[in-house]
Amino acid sequence: MGRRLALLVAAFAREIMPALILAFTLAFMLLPGPLLAACLGAVASLPPARIMPATHRLAAAPPNAARITFIGHATFLIESPQGVTAATDYNDYIRPPVRPDIVTMNYAHTTHFTDSPEPGIRHVLRGWMHQGKPARHNVQYQDMRVRNVPTNLRNYGSGTEYDGNSIFIFDVSQLCIAHLGHLHHKLTPGHLSDLGKIDVLMVPVDGGFTLNIIEMQEVITQIGAPLLIPMHYFSDSTLERFLARLRDSHDIRLNEGPGIVVSRASLPKKPTVMVLPGPH
Repeated sequence: MGRRLALLVAAFAREIMPALILAFTLAFMLLPGPLLAACLGAVASLPPARIMPATHRLAAAPPNAARITFIGHATFLIESPQGVTAATDYNDYIRPPVRPDIVTMNYAHTTHFTDSPEPGIRHVLRGWMHQGKPARHNVQYQDMRVRNVPTNLRNYGSGTEYDGNSIFIFDVSQLCIAHLGHLHHKLTPGHLSDLGKIDVLMVPVDGGFTLNIIEMQEVITQIGAPLLIPMHYFSDSTLERFLARLRDSHDIRLNEGPGIVVSRASLPKKPTVMVLPGPH
């Protein structure tokens, strides 16, 4: 009986709870604008972004730049100058309003993958082990290249699920944009070598479902990207806890809209955290 209860609790934590939290967040985001702004606390008083804001629209990114739009939770839409689109952690709960050319997925929870991707997507890249082999992707489509570095997951039943997560790297417009996925551990020298130099880093900052905040800060230092974009934090208080730890080492910026246009020339001189509004 005890083992059965433990398995039920683990299944709830793995599959059902993230969906409930995400559903609550989406409902919260529908509150009137002034009320929502009031709930942002100190984040609402941050100075405006240095990087050019961009709205979410069907248009190619400017030459030598990439457009990044926060769709919600852990999903971003990345657009290239040739109009190639890629969506991260593509799932059944939050999807971009356009059909991407490339989607990446991770296997930690159902809010990070789907078994039913939209027909017509050119490349569906799953970031977990298949038939006993780690996921290995290196896809070039027009002016965007996507590759991955496998990492492990905590498994609530048996300890470690090896190669159950991937860090996906998007090479576009001379930028390397990395999405940490559902990272559960610090990175080894081998991981860092495989990653290479990263310019923009999308970081899960919930501090519980993924890596704890202290070790995530160590990962951020390990990678050394000039621009960080937080994701996967469920509440504004969780986000502010993360920002508080980085205020001594990073500039903190709140973007007006969910999208930015980034180029190598516009990368900040001082490491910067860019908060993009959206369902988190």
